[in-house]
Amino acid sequence: MVKVQNNSDPRIYHPGGAVAGHSALVISKGIGLGTRKAIFSRSCYEELEALAFAGYLRSADGKLADLDFWDQRGSEQVFFEFQGQRVAVNMPTRAALESEVLRRFSAGEGFALATVNLDHLVKLAQSPEFLNAYAGQDLVVADGRPIVWLSRLANRPVELMPGSDMVLPLCRLAAAAGVPVALVGSTDEALTDAKTHLEARVPGLDLAWCHAPSGVFDPQGAEADAILENLNSKGIRLCFLALGAPKQESLAHRGRTDAPLVGFASIGAGLDFLGGHQTRAPLWVRRIAMEWLWRAMSSPARMVPRYAKCFAILPGQIWKALRNRP
Repeated sequence: MVKVQNNSDPRIYHPGGAVAGHSALVISKGIGLGTRKAIFSRSCYEELEALAFAGYLRSADGKLADLDFWDQRGSEQVFFEFQGQRVAVNMPTRAALESEVLRRFSAGEGFALATVNLDHLVKLAQSPEFLNAYAGQDLVVADGRPIVWLSRLANRPVELMPGSDMVLPLCRLAAAAGVPVALVGSTDEALTDAKTHLEARVPGLDLAWCHAPSGVFDPQGAEADAILENLNSKGIRLCFLALGAPKQESLAHRGRTDAPLVGFASIGAGLDFLGGHQTRAPLWVRRIAMEWLWRAMSSPARMVPRYAKCFAILPGQIWKALRNRP
């Protein structure tokens, strides 16, 4: 049994039935109390994780409470290692991601959200600069079924959360929190159409700025300086980056220092899909995990070489997933 108290709202949780272990843990918003040596089942961790990101399991300075079960849960994240540096999928569920984003909106904190997929793993193995940018991402989700399958092989399962599917949910969170939003990337026409689509679908959305960078955009250059200055001056709190990897992750990493109040979400072609400037695979194709084939057939010159590199790293990633099972 886990007793969670939020001010005057005590609740008793029995996640997954009886909790493995032999002690209740009393938790209050802002500080952890009571026993610190309880052992919990995986289903219990998942529910407690959502509570933590909703603001329950936090110490007085706002950090996650220093509880043994939380340390153990963190060690169960699926991760990918390059040059001795780990990239972990630290947002395993949509509930955890949405709770953490809302918490950051409320606390006035920025963030960088990355959506890891096989193509990113290829680039991470090849580029120290991209690896450094990824190390600076606060929140990482699984974008692509191979990442989800690898997480299951590693016995550290995560939910599928493609960047393209996160635009509307994140906009709804921004509208609920009353924070201004920006769209950066793609083309002027695509941004105009995406803005129209989002404003029609999300009542109350404050879409304060849209900007399409030049075709020679450099995330470390003067053009990036101007973008970050605009985000700061306009009070933007959520910025969607549709620049493609590695440019979008590099700009988000830079933004964590130069625009610390902004939440950056790297979403690839997400805005082009919304505005109808790229056609996404039909839902039934996505459900049978064949979107990659749809994309390869739609743009073979660009996508076939990319997917060939992705398939080439799969055997090694499968072996690592099995080796790293807890």
